[in-house]
Amino acid sequence: MSFDKEIRDIDVKKTWCLLSLLNFTRYFFKKRFKRKFVIGDHHIKIAALLDKVFSGEITRLIINIAPRYGKTELAVKNFIAMGLALNPKAKFIHLSYSDDLVRDNSNDVQSIMNETDYRRFFAARPTSSNSRKWYTKEGGGLYAVSSSGQVTGFGAGLVDDEDLMNQELKENEQSEFFQVLDKLTSCIEESEVFGGAIIIDDPIKPDDARSDLIRNKVNQKFETTIRNRVNSRKTPIVIIMQRLDEEDLCGYLQGLEPEEWTVLSLPCIYTDEKTGEECALWPFKHTLAELRKLRDKNDFVFDTQYMQNPKPLEGLMYEKPFKEYEVIPITQKKNRKNYTDTADTGEDYLCSIDYVETEIGNFVLDVLYTQKPMEYTEPKTAEMISKDLIDKSVIESNNGGRSFARTVESQCRIMGNEKTRFKWFHQSENKQVRIFNNSAAVNNLTYFPKGWDKLWPEFYRDITRYMKVGTNARDDAPDALTGTVEERKRDGVKDLSGYF
Repeated sequence: MSFDKEIRDIDVKKTWCLLSLLNFTRYFFKKRFKRKFVIGDHHIKIAALLDKVFSGEITRLIINIAPRYGKTELAVKNFIAMGLALNPKAKFIHLSYSDDLVRDNSNDVQSIMNETDYRRFFAARPTSSNSRKWYTKEGGGLYAVSSSGQVTGFGAGLVDDEDLMNQELKENEQSEFFQVLDKLTSCIEESEVFGGAIIIDDPIKPDDARSDLIRNKVNQKFETTIRNRVNSRKTPIVIIMQRLDEEDLCGYLQGLEPEEWTVLSLPCIYTDEKTGEECALWPFKHTLAELRKLRDKNDFVFDTQYMQNPKPLEGLMYEKPFKEYEVIPITQKKNRKNYTDTADTGEDYLCSIDYVETEIGNFVLDVLYTQKPMEYTEPKTAEMISKDLIDKSVIESNNGGRSFARTVESQCRIMGNEKTRFKWFHQSENKQVRIFNNSAAVNNLTYFPKGWDKLWPEFYRDITRYMKVGTNARDDAPDALTGTVEERKRDGVKDLSGYF
């Protein structure tokens, strides 16, 4: 082979590798292991989204998939190696529940970069074999540590252009403006290249996922440490994990900031849209028959880890989704009511619900659900009641509820609301028993406005995740919602559900 032809071949192979993460992975997997990387449809979907991370189209990505489905090879090892091929200055932080695991992955990234063809194609080189923290000579590199470990002295991604501009303009006199402008232009040109990312692969062990303490510790670690280790608001954060609990890191982030994250959920059994038949996600790993056997052995583990559908082990109190409405239907009876359960302690939530009571069910209009003090909740409750033209407000008088009711009534009158009648009473029945005994009626008779999960996210969380058995962190939302149905009984409202 002539020298010119060898150069051309290198250029073709290099270009092909950089066309997509899937190409890159296939090429270097075969170089390392002397066999093909077996591609499933899920690899194509994962790689397509990670290519958008490289291009800057996606900066917050969650990928949910079962263990041993090639996610780490594709989305961690080759993703980091390709990122450094694109830009040797790129900086990565890699986290997982196991320090040994992230160090093994770090070693494998170095193995890819030390492949002969990688060294021929790309400039990036690891300057040491240290698996915890290493750099390239251009200043890029990788910091690999467990999700519970210390992440200090290293940031992922490149510095924001805007931050650099503010810093430079402060540090230089006006006479040096054009020198600063030249430097900024150079930085902006460089920043168009991918600058690195935070890659989180399985931040919590399956055995620890049922522990509120450990699970919350991982979630708070993300807030207090991990989220702050980006050098730029543009630095991507990628989380790859099997779902383990409704409040695992993925569930926590989707509940906290649902609009921020692109989510790819890949259940191992899916329904073919054309035929309507069940199909296996990756028959190379598990056939449909094998997956069904796994489901029969332990349906909870299968639903969470294989179907990416985490459900409480003990079972949900409200077993089916609540009905939603866009327009309240025309009915013979329409009473506009409010039910309020005041907070017992500083950690409890006040829950106040405005709704229209009809013969076919209760149509929720608005919800106030907050831990704020009475200085806030009293005027807000009065404002909500007046806005929704409530006919009757029922307020539990336990723990200061009577004083609360009188204050709210007084503020309604100040607002010009003379319509609402107020009633307060002492609730003497056991809260958990009431919630359980009325759960079917609540589930069948309550209608929420479409998109209620976005309107009242904390209320939605505490209603839809309330468990029949075990300890629930919060019961204020189910308690008040139960009260709206109990009011139907007290007023003798006829309904079509057969639950009374």
